[in-house]
Amino acid sequence: MAKTTSDGLRAWFGMRRELSVGFYLADFFFRRLLRQNSGTTWAIHHTSTIHSPEKITRGINVYPGDSPGVYINAANGIILGNYTNIGPNVGLISSNHDFINNDLHTPAPPIILGSFCWLGMGAIVLPGVSLGNFTIVGAGAVVTKSFEEGYCILAGNPARIIKTLNREECNAFAKNK
Repeated sequence: MAKTTSDGLRAWFGMRRELSVGFYLADFFFRRLLRQNSGTTWAIHHTSTIHSPEKITRGINVYPGDSPGVYINAANGIILGNYTNIGPNVGLISSNHDFINNDLHTPAPPIILGSFCWLGMGAIVLPGVSLGNFTIVGAGAVVTKSFEEGYCILAGNPARIIKTLNREECNAFAKNK
């Protein structure tokens, strides 16, 4: 496919092809002018909320909050592997409130999502959870414990493995990225 002037301008401004110019205009208005989520260094949807974005480590092609309604509390840190996708209305909550003093957050290990993970609409990942590569979290699932082996599909509340993925197929796909 031939490169167009539009592709060149998108690359120069750091705009992803799959998102509209309107997305970037709204991002500029809300993040730069109104200072909503101003601490993020990447474009996010104006309905998403990210607390402590400086504690988020992003892999290649990872843009937490680019889907609508995402809520991320990264107080204890969040590490996102390469090509991980976060769907609409997902919650990543790395810290709980103190039981006595709600102004305080309790320490916990960071949330770690491996490479090629996919969190479906409305999924919630709680503090200290680690998910291995190629973990798919189904819509509405609540992940309360770690699944570090990866290569699986999780669903339910609390989330459990409902299917195991073919490791060789997943790794062959990853080599082509």
